[in-house]
Amino acid sequence: MFARLRQLSPQDRLLLLEAIFSLAVARLAIATLPFHRVGLLAARPVRRPTPPDGMRLAKINSVRWAIRAAAARVPWRALCFQEGLAAQFMLRRRGIPSVLYYGAAQDEQSGLLTHVWVRDRDTEVIGGEIASRFAVLATFPPQPGSL
Repeated sequence: MFARLRQLSPQDRLLLLEAIFSLAVARLAIATLPFHRVGLLAARPVRRPTPPDGMRLAKINSVRWAIRAAAARVPWRALCFQEGLAAQFMLRRRGIPSVLYYGAAQDEQSGLLTHVWVRDRDTEVIGGEIASRFAVLATFPPQPGSL
């Protein structure tokens, strides 16, 4: 693991550290705050200039890589809610508005399942590979006509 870390550029190492920190903050927020407060965190507006489209997609791809890489290596099991909230934190820092979707589905064996995914316009950021199986219960920030 450390050999691979040394092979990363300094910029990618910093991005990975930011992702680990963001996952930890998301985990703490989800564990300690009421759901509506976590929703307020996820709905905060972007206060930075939005990058042009080409740069925007590159930033989304780098955030996706960092979240996935960090989630696989943190000493706790990073769940989709933590990953989604962390991705939103990181995108917001880069001026990219995104929407966190909170959905649910009925499973015959497990009962009720929930899932979180994040999108920027039509771009899946994280968690979107199974999103179609879930009915949207809430979006952060709220989206007109999404429910």
